[in-house]
Amino acid sequence: MDVREILAAVDHTLLSVTATREEIVTLCQEAVEYGCAAVCVPPSYVALAKACTQGEVSVCTVVGFPNGYSSTAVKVFETEDAIRNGADEIDMVINIGWLKDRLFSDLLAEIKTVRAACKGKILKVIVETGLLTDDEKSRMCAIVSAAGADYIKTGTGFSAGGAKPEDVALFDRHKGPTLKIKAAGGIRTLEDAEEFLRLGASRLGTSRIVKLVKEQGSI
Repeated sequence: MDVREILAAVDHTLLSVTATREEIVTLCQEAVEYGCAAVCVPPSYVALAKACTQGEVSVCTVVGFPNGYSSTAVKVFETEDAIRNGADEIDMVINIGWLKDRLFSDLLAEIKTVRAACKGKILKVIVETGLLTDDEKSRMCAIVSAAGADYIKTGTGFSAGGAKPEDVALFDRHKGPTLKIKAAGGIRTLEDAEEFLRLGASRLGTSRIVKLVKEQGSI
């Protein structure tokens, strides 16, 4: 796979609690230079990222991050605020406790509510696969598909484990026909990235791929 194809699927990500304005500006410049799909930044840096990228790549931010247990009203407020500041894409974390309690209708309702708050912007739903059983993963494929979200995303990168090939393959088997997959967390090599894309992911949340390409002079 050509390295440009991999880069075109990358959400170039910096969600560290120590992220500075200078680092966000560099992230945005790299994403534009290397032809990434998006930058994924903390909510407080959305306006800065929008100004830096000038529409050359999408600006993504996170909602209910990283634990997912804030109320639906808070997630809606975060979503609306992010979109006012220029976000093109929202990555929201589900309430994992609700899933463990089998409150499937509540999960569906919350995702639908955030979907409506997105007002046509892309919504990715983070399910934190490292904390779930295979049955819960397949159940979330059905719920996220029914809610009308654009993507199901493996994890935040801040919890148990990163993206695993078997989880992306499971998502690909169980998702609805219009739902896409974002693999995130632990994507350390170009070979990792290529494998996730081959298995069915169309977005990759990673902070490492651009750095690798720069170091190797791959393009």
